[in-house]
Amino acid sequence: MKLYTIDTGFFKLDGGAMFGVVPKVLWSRTNPSDNNNLCPWAMRSLLVEDQGKLILIDNGIGDKQDDKFLKHYYLHGNTDLNSSLNEVGFSSDDITDVFLSHLHFDHCGGSVKWNNDKTSFNMSFKNAKYWSNKNHWSHATDPNYREKASFLKENIIPIQESGHLNFLQDGEKFNESFDVLYVDGHTESQMIPHIKYKDKTIVFAADLLPSTGHIPLAYVMGYDTQPLKTLDEKSIFLKKAADNKYIIFLQHDNYNECCTVKHSEKGIVLDETFKLSEIL
Repeated sequence: MKLYTIDTGFFKLDGGAMFGVVPKVLWSRTNPSDNNNLCPWAMRSLLVEDQGKLILIDNGIGDKQDDKFLKHYYLHGNTDLNSSLNEVGFSSDDITDVFLSHLHFDHCGGSVKWNNDKTSFNMSFKNAKYWSNKNHWSHATDPNYREKASFLKENIIPIQESGHLNFLQDGEKFNESFDVLYVDGHTESQMIPHIKYKDKTIVFAADLLPSTGHIPLAYVMGYDTQPLKTLDEKSIFLKKAADNKYIIFLQHDNYNECCTVKHSEKGIVLDETFKLSEIL
């Protein structure tokens, strides 16, 4: 097995929204904001090369949306999905599987692209199976009003219409070295990959733990549909992560790619931060 960090770009979100009820004087210690209260965030994907498969976990915001939409998110940086794939020696055509932790636009927007004259949509990864689960798919295609702006039909429906959509069954492993944890606090049936790599477990934390700044239990995103459930799910996860020395791959942390956590007198706290390449 080989693992590659794939940076799909960077954007900005309101710091208050990202940290919920936690006061700015506290969250700004780890995530300083600009004059508009916006903090920079990564959209970091993980590429898994294993047993003849090339599996891409999430794929960023994509480039289909118009300027009116994108201006709210202040996209910045010099990297994108395709250039990052090229840097590690692959192209979009090489991807065999696209694993979608959930279908919010900043996680799945790169799944679908415009055709040449912008009259219809094509799959960005034409040779790949796309993976979700039935419960989350149903939730995303008939969204509640709170999440409606995050589930964009043009990111989702073409996957099914193209015949590329596949569902992972509840409790089913993705493959021999790839387990999935289902969590519901952020959105219904978000899938959190746990990847066995040599003697390590690498967890793609998605929006269960967006950054090291979200390790304290009360630091829960205002975007989460069930924040108290997130708190419980995060508590259970962090205890397991500390007990088992999980490598936590941070999808949205602007400053840290990976981390570990440890037990302390104050509960679970940050241990070390590092790049994925440093431990492979």
